[in-house]
Amino acid sequence: MIRVNGEEKMLEEGTSLLGFLEQEGYQTARIAVEKNGEIVPKSRYGETLLRDGDALEIVSFVGGG
Repeated sequence: MIRVNGEEKMLEEGTSLLGFLEQEGYQTARIAVEKNGEIVPKSRYGETLLRDGDALEIVSFVGGG
């Protein structure tokens, strides 16, 4: 179980951050992710494994004018 933006989500142990984001339909080019209080660089999404108890904050960027 992980917490995403305050909501609990079930997740298979060892899922990568990138795999989770793709599964949930996030466009990785337009978001920033904080895991357990630290920003995760986009270049590390694929190698960052999620574990039970992790907390993610995902922020989407929106454009406008």
